[in-house]
Amino acid sequence: MVLLAIAAAPVIYLLFWFYFKDKFDKEPLSMLFLAFLGGCISIIPAIIIGGAWQYFGFTDEGNNVYLAFYAFIVVALTEEMSKYLFLRRIISKPYVNEPYDGILYSVMVSMGFAFVENLFYVFELGFGAGILRAFTAVPAHAIFGAIMGFFLGKAKFGKNPALNTTFALLAAIIMHGFYDYFLFIKNIPLIQLGAFCSLFIGIWLTRKAVKIHNNNSPYFHS
Repeated sequence: MVLLAIAAAPVIYLLFWFYFKDKFDKEPLSMLFLAFLGGCISIIPAIIIGGAWQYFGFTDEGNNVYLAFYAFIVVALTEEMSKYLFLRRIISKPYVNEPYDGILYSVMVSMGFAFVENLFYVFELGFGAGILRAFTAVPAHAIFGAIMGFFLGKAKFGKNPALNTTFALLAAIIMHGFYDYFLFIKNIPLIQLGAFCSLFIGIWLTRKAVKIHNNNSPYFHS
């Protein structure tokens, strides 16, 4: 039970943080739960595709150029596309009726994914891994989701939907890829600090994205 609580605590905190940032037209809890559940399920295609990469010999061992491919394509592309497969159906629904909903539902899906992933790591590696991931990997998934959702909100309620949808995927993949790349490199001293720098930049971008979409809500001036 202790390990389960450690795995769940950061996810629950972030879910509530983004939920209460929805200032104007609160989303139905049932729909948010379904998005979270979809995120939990979205780890299945990521595991299958990741297993296929490993079958063909792709691992997190190699030179720095190879590790860039591994971080951005094998990990980031696989995981963000798996989330998007579930998220794209949600974004098209009529209850997604303001730009911030793009962020909120995207984070819900990402947190479902992060929760299941966190369970694997915490039950395998223990208490210390749970504490570390509470301040690193779990918030990182929330950031990737928020950035994806920001552009999906723009795609649904702004101009150039195809371009913004492309940006949604690319931005999440790039941020995810840089975060993992800094963690995978072992031969450069202190390079892992780059992952924390990317987290801080992501937090700043996320807060800015939340503010922009709340200000662009059709309910903002009503």
